[in-house]
Parts: sequence; structure tokens; C-alpha cells
Amino acid sequence: MSDTSTPDILADIQPLKAKPKPGKLFINGEFVDAQDGKTFNTHYPATANVITQIAEAGTEDVDRAVKAARAAFSEGSPWRKMNAVDRTRCLLKLAELMRANAEELSELETLDTGKPIFESSKFDVPQAAECFEYYAGWVTKITGETIPVSKGGDAFAYTLREPIGVCGQIIPWNFPLQMLSWKVAPALACGNTVVLKPAEQTPLTALRFAELTLEAGIPPGVFNVITGGGATGAALVEHEDVDKIAFTGSVETGKSIMRAASKTLKRVSLELGGKSPNLIFADSDLETAAKYALGGIFFNQGEMCTAGSRIFVEESGYDQFMSVLTSRAQKMVAGDPLHPKTRLGSLISEEHLNNVLNYVDIGKKEGAIVTTGGERIGTKGYFMKPTVLEGVTNSMRVAQEEIFGPVASVIRFKDAEEALREANNSQFGLAASIWTRDIKKAHKLARSLKAGTVWINTISTTDNALPFGGYKDSGFGRELGKSAIDLYTETKSVWVDLN
Repeated sequence: MSDTSTPDILADIQPLKAKPKPGKLFINGEFVDAQDGKTFNTHYPATANVITQIAEAGTEDVDRAVKAARAAFSEGSPWRKMNAVDRTRCLLKLAELMRANAEELSELETLDTGKPIFESSKFDVPQAAECFEYYAGWVTKITGETIPVSKGGDAFAYTLREPIGVCGQIIPWNFPLQMLSWKVAPALACGNTVVLKPAEQTPLTALRFAELTLEAGIPPGVFNVITGGGATGAALVEHEDVDKIAFTGSVETGKSIMRAASKTLKRVSLELGGKSPNLIFADSDLETAAKYALGGIFFNQGEMCTAGSRIFVEESGYDQFMSVLTSRAQKMVAGDPLHPKTRLGSLISEEHLNNVLNYVDIGKKEGAIVTTGGERIGTKGYFMKPTVLEGVTNSMRVAQEEIFGPVASVIRFKDAEEALREANNSQFGLAASIWTRDIKKAHKLARSLKAGTVWINTISTTDNALPFGGYKDSGFGRELGKSAIDLYTETKSVWVDLN
């Protein structure tokens, strides 16, 4: 059964700065139509209305973009001749332009995703700009080493760190601009060129960002945007002149990319799904833990790969924790994402909303109890009530499969040994969170949890300096921090015989 009422503050609030126009492909510094003239619509999830039309790149368009990126990477090109200091200035200028256009970028991000403008303006856009500032600092610090060698008599040996070349980057729809920054900033910092494919649902900020690259002084062809669906991404992955693919998205698509990339032996890094455990011990501040657990699963409507969707609660603290979690979840009100007071926006599409609702039904059939939520809100747009499932066991599908929506599965545990065993009993290993006042226990658990990121007494916090990536089916390779420099450089050894 659906709640047919509309969100309290749903209103036709128009953007102040954003004026979406028909989106074209961005190739070699110019906006161009697809060769065959094909387009598709991008929608505002809060109303399901069409925002504008976007060019759909075919195989020929992908080839044009890759050729432009290859030419921009060729020896003697303006980009290859640009020294490190000037490249630093370009990235800093990009960040400056993102901040100067933050209001417009935030509104475009909200129009495309349905997320609250509060999140777009306070988190997504500023953090994306910070990412470019962080990697601007790395440009002049990408160095090789001199290495003593034991063979060959008198020799001088050293290493060089060089850019890989043309990087194909495929980003998801949940944090479009932020995911763009995580990939594009280190790639450009290392001197690569980029062909970016944003998710077909959320192309607007990538296209606006493309304009900013020209203002920042980045030469044509260094950054290119090809918009389209799965076929566009597949053509990019399969292209013989692409040196690396970086992908964030689903496990199944990641596996397909690995298979396709193996034909040309291009480098691949994957950040895939998650089913992150959030371990709540009775000795923690349970009210604070419940408050943060709420944000850990319902921020961005639960459309996060790191969402703390499996909440494990120690039995002796269970009732107190659930009282706070449930009461707070019931007070969350959905509204127009463009309203500054809205904290719960719309899911990305009707298809995705129905998929999330279907998981609630699956959970109920498996024996889970809906404590709150579990329903659609209204009939206009793709809103859903924050949902808490009790009586969940870790073997249920709602505890093992990534739902990617505002659905928390709460599981009881008796002791730390059981919590650890069940937390690791998952195909995923992207993130985990621990709540306890026992710091010894926290550190021991952090060592044993199979996750790329472990938070202690916090959740869902990131920093551009800290590596990010997963274990198991959550992918491989580490974005952010110094680790991203390794993703986008080759190491060359040079041996000089001085005999």
C-alpha cells in the first residue's frame, strides 16, 4: 500500500542560476551533436518531468573522443609540454571556478539526482572542488627514486613516474560531480587525458564542468565527455586506444568491464557495491550511535555504496537503540529537493523506486518486520519513506544484497565474536563502522573486518587524503590520497652503465 499524500513542502521552486540547455557531447574542446543525431531525455526525479535532451554517443562518437584524447596526449602537444607548475595552476583554477559557480552546479546536481539541495550545496560541490585542490598539490610531488643496484658494476639506476595515457572513466548517478572529481582530478594531476562517461541519468554537471575546463586553461582534447547509456560505456571500454578504465557502479557491470578490458589488456580499477555493517555495542553512546546510524543509511536517500545498511546491535542495548532510531526515522519528512529545508529527497527513478520497494516485500516474506516506512510517498516523483526492518537475520536477501535505497536491516548479536563473523559474512567489503567506548575492542575489530574503510564512533566520513576502495566484490584499486597517483601513473626503471 502506498501513501498517496504529497510531501509537505513540495512546490515548484525554480532554480536561481541553473538553466539547463540541450546537452551535446564535449569532444576536443567543443560541444557537438552525436554523429547520428540521437538524443535521450534527462528527468527531474522529484516530478518525473523532462529537464532537457542529451546527445547519445554512438561508437563513432566514442572513437572521436578517444582520438581527441590521444592527440592531446601525444608528444609535443600543449598538455604534454605544460610544466608541473602550470598544470597545478589549471587544477586550482578549476576548483576556483567550481566554487564561483557552486550555486548553479548544486542546482544542476539536484535537478538530475533528486537529492536535497542542502546536500548538493553543502557537501557534493564543495568536496568536489576540494578534491581538485588536493590533487593540484600533488602535481609537483610526483617523483621517481634513485635506487642502488647490486649488479652491473658501476651503474646509476633510477625510476620515473609517467602518466598512463588515455583514461576512460565511467561514473555513477548517486554523486555525479563528486565521483567525477575523484577520477578526473588525479588523472589530470598525473598528466593523463580523459574521456568521461557520466551516468545517463545524471549528465548535467559533467557537461557544465566541461565548460569550466576551458576557462581553466586546460587544452582541448585533454578532457572529453561522452553521454549515453550502457552501449556508450561498452564502446569506451572496448576501444583499443584507451589505456585505462576507471569505473564506479554495480558488481555485474564491473565484471563485464573486466571481461571486455581483458581483450586489450588495459588497466582497470573498480569501485563497486557495498553492504556495509554498522556494529553497535551496548557500551557505546547509544543515542549518538542511533543518530549517526540514521545518517549512515538515509543520507542521499540511501543511494550510497557505503551506506550502513546492515545495522548489527548488541542485545543488551537493542531496545534503547531501536527506540531512538525508529522515532527519528519517523520524523524524517520528504520534500521538494530544491527547498533549502528538505533533508529527504527523491530516489533516482521509478524503476529504482520499485526495485527498492520490492526488496521491502522480499524482506517481509523472509520474516522481517517493517518497524517504520516501507511505502512510497505520493504519486508525483519517486519519494519513499525511510524504512527500518527488524527481525532480520544475516542470511536474508535484504541483509546480503545491495538495495541502494532508504532501507535499514537491523540484526541482533550477542558478543563481539558473533558481530565480527556476521559482519564479514558478505560478498562485499567496502566499508564498516564500529560504535563502542572500548578502544581496544574497536582497534581489534578494525583489523579483522574485511572492509576497505573502517569508521570508529563515526560513519560515512571521507577525506581526499585517505585512500578509498573495497575488498571482495566491492572492487579493487584505491581512489583518493596518494593511492590514486599509483592508479594513474606508470613506473619506468632507467639503468645507466657508468663503466
